[in-house]
Amino acid sequence: MGIYEHVEIFAGLPVVDAGDAEATVADPGAVAWRISMEEFEAPPEEFEAAFEQLLQRTGPAGPTALVVGEWGSAYDSPFPYQLLVDNVVRLSGLRALFVGDLTGEECEISWIDQADITPVIEAFPALERLWIRGSESLELKPVRHEGLRELVFQSGGLPAEVVRAVAASDLPNLTHLELWLGVDQYGGDARADDLAPILAGRSLPALTYLGLRNAEIAEEVATAVAAAPIVARLTDLDLSLGVLGDTGAETLLAGQSLTHLRRLDLSHHFMSAEMAQRVVDELPGVEVDVSDPQQEEEWGRYTAVSE
Repeated sequence: MGIYEHVEIFAGLPVVDAGDAEATVADPGAVAWRISMEEFEAPPEEFEAAFEQLLQRTGPAGPTALVVGEWGSAYDSPFPYQLLVDNVVRLSGLRALFVGDLTGEECEISWIDQADITPVIEAFPALERLWIRGSESLELKPVRHEGLRELVFQSGGLPAEVVRAVAASDLPNLTHLELWLGVDQYGGDARADDLAPILAGRSLPALTYLGLRNAEIAEEVATAVAAAPIVARLTDLDLSLGVLGDTGAETLLAGQSLTHLRRLDLSHHFMSAEMAQRVVDELPGVEVDVSDPQQEEEWGRYTAVSE
């Protein structure tokens, strides 16, 4: 599948390019502002200057939602999270942050250089949505944050340490968790055991949407999910973009009831047509997505997003 387009809506707000001086915005807080360098090797000073211009344009509270694209050599320079932390007072209105809104043409997802995101989470207690794309050098320590409602990690390979940190975090109001687990070749070394605290329902008490997406270990995840206590209180279960096949689907159907779900997303899968139809038939009343069937190659199955 790859990622071919930038987001146009983020946190429910239309995205406006901060570099477009002609864009007319009556209320700076009613849009999501996107900041991105035109040059891939722009020096840090250029990004800092563009960031300063954004703060001046959005007023004393800063943007409500911020989308960051290319910050200058994203493929070998980590995003400067300290810049956000240093300006926390001028970003008092920030409620949603997406770092890494880059297409595959700009930078492959597995090349996007991140960093330790713990300081920015701790510095912004009012932050409600956090999206991170890319996992090179990505770090997270267990944190407590009462504001977060939505946490999304998009990657071609999410490190097990990050998965375990999420599972060990105290996020009492998080309703949406989305983990693109990816493949081992690009750092996705997490196993189902790393998800155990989440699946057991011991953490994330408000969770209603769980996405364990883009997983090379989709069959293993399906087995764990089939008996996971947390599923009983979910409205949405998303196992899309991975390598789920007939065995994993059979395990899901043989496990606990899924008929309470609002939506089950299994799109981009390796199920047979018969099994895909069986999943739909056995879950009446559930919106089941079994679109985008794939054919296994000689060398095996593949996730939708990897490199």
